[in-house]
Amino acid sequence: MSKARAATSYRLQTPDDGLDCPDRLELRCTPGDISLVALAAEGDSQGDSQAPPHFTMIAYTGDAMRIEGWRYPVVVDLEGLSIPSQRRPVRFGHSMYQGVGHTERIAVEAGRLIAEGIVSRDTPAAREVVASGKRGFPWQASIGAQVARADFVRAGKSVTVNGRTFEGPVYVARRTVLGEISFVDLGADTNTAATIAASQANQPQAAGNGTGKETDVMNEPNDTPVTPTQDEPTAEPTRVAPSDAQETGAVSTAVPPNGQPAPIAELRAQALAETKRLAAIRRICAGRHPDLEERAIAEGWTQDRCELEVLRASRPRAPAVHAIDNTMNGSILEAACLLTAKLEHIEEHADEKALDAATRRFRGGIGLQELLLEAAWANGYSGRNFRDSRAVLRHAFGHSLDTSHHEHALQAGFSTIDIGGILSNVTNKFLLEGFFSVERTWRNICAIRNVSDFKTVTSYRLVGRDQYEKVAPGGELKHGALGEETYTNKADTYGLILTIDRQDIINDDLGAITTVPRKLGRGSGLKINDVFWATFLNNTAFFTAGRNNYLTGVDTALGITGLTLAEVSFMNQVDAEGKPVGIMPAILLVPPSLSAMGTMLFKSLEIRDNTASVKYPVANPHAGKFRAEVSRYLSNAQYAGFSDKAWYLLADPGDLAVIEVAFLNGQEAPTIESAEADFNVLGIQMRGYHDFGVALQEPRAGVKAKGEV
Repeated sequence: MSKARAATSYRLQTPDDGLDCPDRLELRCTPGDISLVALAAEGDSQGDSQAPPHFTMIAYTGDAMRIEGWRYPVVVDLEGLSIPSQRRPVRFGHSMYQGVGHTERIAVEAGRLIAEGIVSRDTPAAREVVASGKRGFPWQASIGAQVARADFVRAGKSVTVNGRTFEGPVYVARRTVLGEISFVDLGADTNTAATIAASQANQPQAAGNGTGKETDVMNEPNDTPVTPTQDEPTAEPTRVAPSDAQETGAVSTAVPPNGQPAPIAELRAQALAETKRLAAIRRICAGRHPDLEERAIAEGWTQDRCELEVLRASRPRAPAVHAIDNTMNGSILEAACLLTAKLEHIEEHADEKALDAATRRFRGGIGLQELLLEAAWANGYSGRNFRDSRAVLRHAFGHSLDTSHHEHALQAGFSTIDIGGILSNVTNKFLLEGFFSVERTWRNICAIRNVSDFKTVTSYRLVGRDQYEKVAPGGELKHGALGEETYTNKADTYGLILTIDRQDIINDDLGAITTVPRKLGRGSGLKINDVFWATFLNNTAFFTAGRNNYLTGVDTALGITGLTLAEVSFMNQVDAEGKPVGIMPAILLVPPSLSAMGTMLFKSLEIRDNTASVKYPVANPHAGKFRAEVSRYLSNAQYAGFSDKAWYLLADPGDLAVIEVAFLNGQEAPTIESAEADFNVLGIQMRGYHDFGVALQEPRAGVKAKGEV
């Protein structure tokens, strides 16, 4: 399974993977996974009418696939595969104008996707598929699936899908919708090994009467047989009589003594016998014994043997003792923490098996002490309680304590559970809740830049003679004279450490691992607001009358008149050559005291003045022009340049940005890490850090109105 058609893209569930992926994939099976059988109608001794050719394929084996358009291998979770209907169209090369037939059965069996159908269309494409299959062409099948949801498993983590465990990095397509099936001639999955059978049941043929003519599956001429040369030894012929073929289900590949291919009638009889054998096996198993059915088909069981094995499997058995596997691992502990913390949409963050195991093992929820003890036991701790809390912490974090030097020493052996990784995974789920709980107006008015290190980066905006010139008759293009204006930015690191102390551990308070990350996330959100608005409001040298982007006076109060003045000033902005910049205003940024007026100017069709100086007309010329953004930081007295009357008219940051925020490696959310506290502190430390920088950029992208004299 090697190719995929990428359509639209969407964001994966993991908040920090930074990856997009296609929303479509194609499952392609090899010729060895397709069985194509053309049969005559049963009971027609003359063979005048034909039953439609049938096909069976293993469309997907449940394994990881390398698919074009996906950065890492993809595993399709067959439990989340939606099959809209059993009768899906079958086409040639994904073309709706080249029909081949339809499916009769699509099912997930033994961790594989099985498709069976009929070549029911009477089209050139259908005849080509069957006739070429008869001649041995290795047809392959492509089944398209729409991806509704995919999860990304990071490196170092594992996930269990389709009864198998896969190591990251890997995508898991959790929810997919099956589409149409097409016969194609390219693409393969090397993990499967079956055979193609393209044959036809008994029909009148002239073998042995001297005519030398045959009738093929779709009334096409047969290939000319090749007679062995003197240098090529002729194999001893091996024949399977029709009665034997019906009993054993074997398909003969025998060659008659004359070196010619086996008679078509014999091949048709063998194919018919094999089809009857398969139908009998499916009828006997009746869907109640899928393992036996699979073995019977694969190993060539007769009908009698299949009945015997089904009878044996149906006998009453003595009661068996079933032991639940309670083997502890990091995934189960992580799921137990999420269940105890009552995380919303938990099924999106933990696999079903881990959730089931955690529910059985920790029915009343898991406490902080129990979490640390489970990790310590898995890492070799021999104590049975939390009395020696320091030893528990050492083993939980994969260390032993060298008491002679009071230093950490690596534990003999290896750690089987990484409690630091578990805590980091759990706390990251709650980190974003705190990060997004604070005001985020800054994100709507700035440009975002991705930087790879902490060095100062420079941006260039080309202005000047950048207009096209008329090309002379000789076809020579003129050189443009471009000036350069530069803007700089630089990412810095901001962080904080919080500790889950001994008191929290003794109190067995698991809520600490959800409260602390929320605080760290909120702290990061507050810090980025603090740095952003301090930089934005320190704009006395950025918005000036000389730059024609600063307005003062009584007419600049926010209203129809003031907004009109600001719009005119914005539209009159020019580049270094005095020509219009050509950028349109889009955002009205106001403090809370002007929020109502900003919303009215954007949404209201009329604004009436009921004072003595009534002005008409009352129509609002700015309705729907500039969306209102409100920030409480604009009027906060802790920031230089604050005002509850000043407001701003800004361009869309995607066109031209007044201010820019740079994030290291594009990571817009903070990172949280967990570790054992220092020797002099008994507890668990969590540190959160965020790498970003803020800088003013283009003065022509905005206009500031003082809003008063």
